[in-house]
Amino acid sequence: MNHPPKVVYLTAGAGGMYCGSCLRDNALAAGLSALGWDVTLLPLYTPIRVDEEDRSVDQVFFGGINVYLQQKIPLFRHLPAFLDRWLDNPRLIKRVASGALSVSAKELGSLTLSMVKGEDGNQRKEVRRLVAWLRDVAKPDLICLTNLLVGGSIPALKRELGVPVLVTLQGDDVFLDELVEPWKSGVLAEMRKLAQTADGFLTFSEHYRSHMGGLLGIPPEKFHLTPLGVTVSEFDEVLAARIARPARQTLGYFARLSPEKGFDLAVSAFLELAPRFPELRFHAGGWLSPKDRDYHAAQVARIEAVGLSDRFLHVEAPDAEAKMAFLKGIDLFTVPARFVEPKGIYAPEAMACGLPVVLPDRGAFPEMVASGGGGLLCRPDDAGDLAAKLADLLEHPDKATALGQQGREWVERCNSREAMARSTDEVFKRVLSGS
Repeated sequence: MNHPPKVVYLTAGAGGMYCGSCLRDNALAAGLSALGWDVTLLPLYTPIRVDEEDRSVDQVFFGGINVYLQQKIPLFRHLPAFLDRWLDNPRLIKRVASGALSVSAKELGSLTLSMVKGEDGNQRKEVRRLVAWLRDVAKPDLICLTNLLVGGSIPALKRELGVPVLVTLQGDDVFLDELVEPWKSGVLAEMRKLAQTADGFLTFSEHYRSHMGGLLGIPPEKFHLTPLGVTVSEFDEVLAARIARPARQTLGYFARLSPEKGFDLAVSAFLELAPRFPELRFHAGGWLSPKDRDYHAAQVARIEAVGLSDRFLHVEAPDAEAKMAFLKGIDLFTVPARFVEPKGIYAPEAMACGLPVVLPDRGAFPEMVASGGGGLLCRPDDAGDLAAKLADLLEHPDKATALGQQGREWVERCNSREAMARSTDEVFKRVLSGS
């Protein structure tokens, strides 16, 4: 190979919201570039939104507007190329995605099935366009996909480019679980077929490797375990500011403000703890989708009903600067997710800030806490046990500080962007060498 190894990483935008997969994929692209890889981070559906330098190209394949119209209106499956380019313009997609594009699995069953069918689906024109661009323009040595749900093109990529195709598994099952029949069974069947065509899979925990291997029929030898990875230096200022100020009692929640992420469980824990800890405050931030606004309003009403509005702060979908300000102002962190979280990038981000975390005892979190010692585990879906674990840290601030320090050291040592990039670099090189 006479040039730096070229990898194209296909990442999926999430309709204008911050997305853990986008954050992770963007950080990986930066880390691999620093190791000498020629990396093209290529958005699918919509442009990505991240809180550091955006490494993706200013081009979108399988544009969200276009694939939706091709699914619903047969005429759009035969539009000339110049109209496709207009519909796939990143600026147009950004404007529409800010309020109109849905990413709800329940509403996208037929479209999801068509997408995973690839050349046999209604978006076959988009498959041909992607393959042609990769073959004639990007010319990668290796392709990596952000999940298998975007894998409908794998057979065509293998046939036309003849390069290894890897898939990162990071939430495919969560989206699949939200589908309704008959779409769910059909999508799963197609995903199992696609899984046999990929050259390997990247995951972040032993739990998720076992779970997805069983779900998709993937043999253990096709898996590669890599760190999740966050840009630790991004949180240095937050850590320094937290160390410099006096300790307070402020509980923080930073994730989608949704039932799936357990925002109401965090509210319940706060309401239980507030009478015992008069100084306790609750700060909540993150993406609030239109479908969850009534749910969020109901949780805020619970806080208002007991006269605790002055101890609650809501920050919706802040930009990078406001996110760091949010993290500087909290002392404990929790996201009591109801689903089996495959990665939970918000947890190592909080640990990078030196924040002790309380997380549900399932999914990726038990391995994370066992390895890093950065917090405590609570029983899933149990607001009372969540409150008890938070009370333990509130009553023992030295313990909370020690756990926060352990978490920060673990992220620096094992889950930094550099550690993720080095591990992924080794995987990619092994795959390219055929070993």
